[in-house]
Amino acid sequence: MSNNIQILSPFGPKIGKLKIPIKLISTINKKVDQIAKDKNLSKKFDYSQNLVGQVSQEIELPKIFIEKSLKNYLFLAVKNFIKKTLNKNITKFKINNIWVVRQFENEYNPIHFHDGHISGVGYLKVPKSMGQSKKYKTHELKTHGTIDFIHGSRNLLSNSIYNHKPKVGDMILFPNYLMHTAYPFKSFEERRSFSFNAEIDEKIANVFKHG
Repeated sequence: MSNNIQILSPFGPKIGKLKIPIKLISTINKKVDQIAKDKNLSKKFDYSQNLVGQVSQEIELPKIFIEKSLKNYLFLAVKNFIKKTLNKNITKFKINNIWVVRQFENEYNPIHFHDGHISGVGYLKVPKSMGQSKKYKTHELKTHGTIDFIHGSRNLLSNSIYNHKPKVGDMILFPNYLMHTAYPFKSFEERRSFSFNAEIDEKIANVFKHG
């Protein structure tokens, strides 16, 4: 019997993982800090009414900033993601929205999904420690401050949850419909991330019409 087994992944949504350049992380953080420290700007770019997060502050990034500093990077990231998963080249890339989540101790984001076609989350600040488990005092609880992606039900050869413990610079790309949740944590430090929703070519995204 041959021991050469090829592991396939023909079912379920694909997830892309990459690293954000340090310079870009710094650029986004500076813009977020500028908005967060200014009451008028914080009110102007408040995005909390459009989101489900139970967190301190959710900020919509200015369109001019997105065009100048983020759009090209995200376009190339999504283009590469689609090429590697579907072997197709996108020509359209429209950002519907980009917002920053400032999450602090005991705050969380309930299970939800996004709009558009492709969504992403990038991590800008992560606490050094997310808090210890009550059961295992010497270990951090696996879910504290992490993100779970959820699809289908657990079965033989089929997991329903993909858990990711974020690090600064991590970015995850996924289809908009993929359910996910961010857990609370124990720390006085900020957990900061940005999320976006984008539309790509309809002939690629609409598999029911262009199967």
